[in-house]
Amino acid sequence: MMKIGLIDVDSKHANLALMKISAYHKKIGDSVEWFDPLFSKCDIVYASKVFTFTKDYGYYPNGTIKGGTGFRDYTSTVPDELICPDYSLYNLDYSMGFLTRGCPNHCEWCVVPEKEGNIRPAQDIEEFARHRDVVLLDNNVLSSDFGIKQIEKIARLKLKVDFNQGLDARLIDKPMAKLLAKVKWLKPIRLASDNQAQKIPVERAVNNLREAGATPSRYFCYLLVKDVAEAHDRSEHLRLINVDPFAQPYRDFRPKAKPPTRLQKGFARWVNHKANWKTETWQHYKNREHLKEHKNGNK
Repeated sequence: MMKIGLIDVDSKHANLALMKISAYHKKIGDSVEWFDPLFSKCDIVYASKVFTFTKDYGYYPNGTIKGGTGFRDYTSTVPDELICPDYSLYNLDYSMGFLTRGCPNHCEWCVVPEKEGNIRPAQDIEEFARHRDVVLLDNNVLSSDFGIKQIEKIARLKLKVDFNQGLDARLIDKPMAKLLAKVKWLKPIRLASDNQAQKIPVERAVNNLREAGATPSRYFCYLLVKDVAEAHDRSEHLRLINVDPFAQPYRDFRPKAKPPTRLQKGFARWVNHKANWKTETWQHYKNREHLKEHKNGNK
């Protein structure tokens, strides 16, 4: 029997890869613990990092196996894709997993096609759902026939779910909205508005969902912030259709790429702090915070 150590570099969210690694090693008889640089004496140490902007861990032992997008690692996979995660690692009262992996789109800000390839089936919901509440991490589940059949199954099983990466609004026509209206939602239905071309599809999807009776009727929408003036226009459109935006400054995943600008981050703070977004104009907030725009809209 080996002793396995785990390092969650991000630490703020339950890490699916580490839960699967834990489940795999426990299955073959190993012991698993959170690595402590002062007291742990482990045979193997795994470190997972999801976000490139998270501060790195400073105490890796020699031979640590690192993986995750945060390390700009787009190739490694956890042992046994089909294993059920070890939810006890984080004492979760909900399940997590992927119904599908990959995405058919090739958006400039997204590493999923490079890391996972085109859309494909991953797991049946019953292979990892051990709770009534389930958080699903799919990147474009509605573009997959397998994914749609899984949503039908979720509705039959009366599971409460959250597709926390968002649903592709362009694919939510009236029949799809009727299917989604049968689902019990753990959080508001999440959509995405990444550019100007998404404004009409998002509005159409919201209208279809409301007409079908999908609840709650107030929805959540990721708002990518690259050009701030253009993102502001989309945020005001979401306000008009009664959708809650969550702004995310554009991050270039290329090595040595520049981080988001102060203006992009300031705009995201204004949008995401709803007391400001609902009571103060962007222009007023920008002036109050001394955020200046260059000709290209950024600073």
